[in-house]
Amino acid sequence: MAAATAAPAPPPKVPTRRTTELLLVVLAVLIAAFGYADTGCAIDGRVPADTVQYAAGLGVLALLAHLAVRLRARYADPLLLPLAVLLNGLGLVVIYRLDRATATSSAPSQLLWSAIGVLLFIAVVVVLRDYRVLQRYVYVFAFCAIVLMIVPVFLPPVYGARIWIKAGPLSFQPGEVAKIALAVFFAGYLASNRDALALTGRRIWGIELPRGRDLGPVLVIWLISSAVLFLEQDLGTCLIFFGMFVMMLYVATGRTGWIAVGLLLVGAAVVPVALFEPHVHSRFTDWLHPMRSITAGQGAGQLAQSLFAFAAGGLLGTGLGQGHSYLIGFAVKSDWILATFGEELGLVGLAALLLVYAVLVVRGYRAGIMLRDPFGRLLSIGLASLLALQVFVVAGGVTDLIPLTGMTMPFLAQGGSSLVTNWILVALLIRTSDAARRPELPPAPPPEQPPEQPPEQPREQPRRQPPADPAPGTDGQTQGVPKV
Repeated sequence: MAAATAAPAPPPKVPTRRTTELLLVVLAVLIAAFGYADTGCAIDGRVPADTVQYAAGLGVLALLAHLAVRLRARYADPLLLPLAVLLNGLGLVVIYRLDRATATSSAPSQLLWSAIGVLLFIAVVVVLRDYRVLQRYVYVFAFCAIVLMIVPVFLPPVYGARIWIKAGPLSFQPGEVAKIALAVFFAGYLASNRDALALTGRRIWGIELPRGRDLGPVLVIWLISSAVLFLEQDLGTCLIFFGMFVMMLYVATGRTGWIAVGLLLVGAAVVPVALFEPHVHSRFTDWLHPMRSITAGQGAGQLAQSLFAFAAGGLLGTGLGQGHSYLIGFAVKSDWILATFGEELGLVGLAALLLVYAVLVVRGYRAGIMLRDPFGRLLSIGLASLLALQVFVVAGGVTDLIPLTGMTMPFLAQGGSSLVTNWILVALLIRTSDAARRPELPPAPPPEQPPEQPPEQPREQPRRQPPADPAPGTDGQTQGVPKV
């Protein structure tokens, strides 16, 4: 009779943390609403009349996003969505504050772009049930990224760079979407070729450099990034594209030699452009001499005004609505928006803001480390690195740590294409973190077998006894039988 098969053990109990996420989302909306009301009180002496409408609009978007995560990604990281809502809400507050100082009206359109970004976030979470589907189309993503980067080259420059597509009052930066497409392509390519790229060649100054034959793909990516820099005069996009690829390459191979090669290639591309291209050269000159316009009697330039704003903020800031960072002028809501945070929230507020970004990046790295498949690990780490690089490039530019690149601060700065792209980025991190935290069914135990019986020993045949000797006096006959 066959033995009964044991039922599989239930999956281990893993908390979904969706209630924690909901509470944090509500807290993020309340912080943004308080900032909005505080800004109005500082400027007008009273709470703005549309504070409730603003809080309700942001709250509805956040709750819809939470509902999508609760239904379709129950085990996702509970911090990703609240942090994105908080950053988006704070960006709306500061844009509203700068609207009041510059007599413009950008906050309503930014709220509309936020709604579009959240709807795309929901679409990605609901439709993309398994992120591994993206690995089938890595070369399609590469082709789309190249097309998105090439199209602006044939259009007239906007603000000195060919990175915009303008159609009447609307404008779009295709390079923002190309970042996500390239992250998917890099993850798929490196997951398939990491073994060959991990082999080392010569060892120079203690650094194990890669083999020459493996430099081909890296040189192709470098040429594409250099073409973006030469043709579009866009230093930020070049640094982010190539920086993201080198970081993912290091994660895939674990070889520090790739970092050295990446730094050398970036220097070889940036230095000639900084010397001979006027738009990029002026930014390098401002970086090296931020006060040159003052010494020339032309007044403070944008970088000097940004440094003055950070200095005026001090430790605790001047308070929302009470700074003068709007004197920066052009692009104060996009490229220079971090200067407003530094002046009105001070060093403490700016450090807290950067910590919010740091936690968002770390949670993306954590999801990548927890994943087992190489594609998911590289995709999650690549997306988190993309966010980290963008924050570093923007913060370094406005504080004169590195040359200004013209990039926008994720979620904070005015700009629809950047905001929508960052919401898609968070949606992909939600997907990878859900796969990383989802409990797995333990392997089913083997069917129960009956206890083994010892092998049956052959039964020993009785040994034949020889006939007994006849008793004396019987002449060999059986005793008691008469003799014939």
